[in-house]
Amino acid sequence: MATSLLTLSTLPPVSDAIMAPLEDNYTVFTRSKQPVDYIVILGGGHTTIDELPATGQLNSSSLSRLVEAVRIYRLHPEAQIITSGFSGGDISSNAEKVKQAAVLLGLPAHKIITENFPQDTEEEAQLIAPRVLKRNVVLVTSAYHMPRAMAYFEKYGVNAIAAPASPWVKNNHLTPWQYYLPSAKKLQQTSMAWHEILGRIVQWFKS
Repeated sequence: MATSLLTLSTLPPVSDAIMAPLEDNYTVFTRSKQPVDYIVILGGGHTTIDELPATGQLNSSSLSRLVEAVRIYRLHPEAQIITSGFSGGDISSNAEKVKQAAVLLGLPAHKIITENFPQDTEEEAQLIAPRVLKRNVVLVTSAYHMPRAMAYFEKYGVNAIAAPASPWVKNNHLTPWQYYLPSAKKLQQTSMAWHEILGRIVQWFKS
């Protein structure tokens, strides 16, 4: 039984069927009709290695969120940027590491505010909300994580504009034969999807 479930989890059609409903709730951010006050980048992860540039120290989720935020900042240079996330056992907070990477990518340091202590999505919403209430806010996080993040920010009074970053499921209607073969990447995708589903179940019980 366990072997069968593991094998199914590696199959792209199965993995995509689990992940896609999490990611299909929000469209790509284009441009706000109103000036943007804040771009909020939710925390991901990193590993501090001084020999690497800050961009190389971010994990894939943090880096993709940052890249999306940089794109949005180019559209709305009037905005301030808030980075978020605790250290998670590292010597630097994720908020600070993302700020360092953002500066490397050309964003002005004086426009970046760090929230160094939130340890999960709800804490991020709770701590950031007082600063951004009644402002035009763009919320950046991974596409699969966006519904839960938006719900927490709404809980604390923030009606943000969603900016989902780097969806796992990318369907261009071309299906090569390799799509039906087991994939280690799709196993990771399935694991991320189930982790997020569990997070949403916890959120439902707490609401």
